[in-house]
Amino acid sequence: QVQLVEAGGGLVQTGGSLRLSCAASGRAFSNYVVGWFRQAPGKEREFVAAISKYGTNKYYTDSAKGRFTSSRDNAKNTVYLQMNSLKPEDTAVYYCAAKTQSYSSGGNDVEEKYDYWGQGTQVTVSS
Repeated sequence: QVQLVEAGGGLVQTGGSLRLSCAASGRAFSNYVVGWFRQAPGKEREFVAAISKYGTNKYYTDSAKGRFTSSRDNAKNTVYLQMNSLKPEDTAVYYCAAKTQSYSSGGNDVEEKYDYWGQGTQVTVSS
C-alpha cells in the first residue's frame, strides 16, 4: 500500500511554470512506476507523463513533450513534474498515480494499470 499526495498546483499566467510534487508514504516509492494524469472540466482524464521506478525511462504525451519534465527522488519518496511554457489548455486537476507493474510491461499511459491515486492538485493557466 502507498498513499500519494500531490502539491504545487496554483494559478499561473500563460508561459509560466509550475512544479508539481507527488509525495508517497507507505512502501518505498522505488517499487512503483509513477504516472501523471490530468482532467480538465467537462473532459475525461488523460495521460500526461510516466516515469520508471528509478527514473531511467520517461514517457510523455505529445502535448507535454518539450515542455514538461518528470523526475523522481526515491530517497525523498517524491516524484516531480516540472511544467514550463504553460498554456490555458493545460488547465486541469493533475493527479499522480502509482503502479506496481514494471515500466517495461507497458500500459504506462493507461489509467486502469495504476493501483494508487492521489487526490489531485488544481492547475489553472490564465490567458
